Amino acid sequence: MKLSVIMPVFNEESTILNIIDRVKKVNIDKQIVIVDDGSTDRTREILEKLRDENIRVIYHTKNQGKGSAIRTAIPYLEGEVTIIQDADLEYDPEEYHKLMRPILDGKAKIIYGSRFLQFNKLIYLRYLLGNKFLTWLINILYRSRITDSYTCYKAFETSVLKNLTLQAKRFEFEAEVTVKLLKRGYEIREIPISYSPRTLREGKKINWKDALLGILTILKYKFSK
Repeated sequence: MKLSVIMPVFNEESTILNIIDRVKKVNIDKQIVIVDDGSTDRTREILEKLRDENIRVIYHTKNQGKGSAIRTAIPYLEGEVTIIQDADLEYDPEEYHKLMRPILDGKAKIIYGSRFLQFNKLIYLRYLLGNKFLTWLINILYRSRITDSYTCYKAFETSVLKNLTLQAKRFEFEAEVTVKLLKRGYEIREIPISYSPRTLREGKKINWKDALLGILTILKYKFSK
């Protein structure tokens, strides 16, 4: 079975080759679909030098957001399973195996890697509280019991992901994809993952505006068809 890895990228010149190398080393038949979301540093220059038949790189002419990058990648997916991979070093690609296993065994169609099912060091309390609030709101409104709605590591049967009509442009993608899966009756199962957060100085991009967009997205799809 083949895995597709979606990698949205924006201004990650210091980590992009490292994360690509780590993904490539995972012993799984896979394709990597990288979407450069209008980077203004050397990221695009680095990507243009890649020569690998298992890597497809798509370029946005201007920055549109993580959700837009993911939506751009979806038509190019070839694998039966898809995982989303940020281009920083916060998440460990070696955990692809355990993310995929329940899907390959026919026990699930969607797996989220939760950072809160085992101990992980979290640097910024505001990110923890923001994520907890957004996840709580989803659980209350959609009658779910997930612990980490804003995790990057989301694994899907690719057919499920392709059949969702996604509209998110920025980080509200995390809320949109979660609530749309729940509205369609899918069970979102979680497994514990490791997490090594980076600081704002190192390039962390999500902020309070994204939290607000997340809230509005959760409410919007609760009260729309």
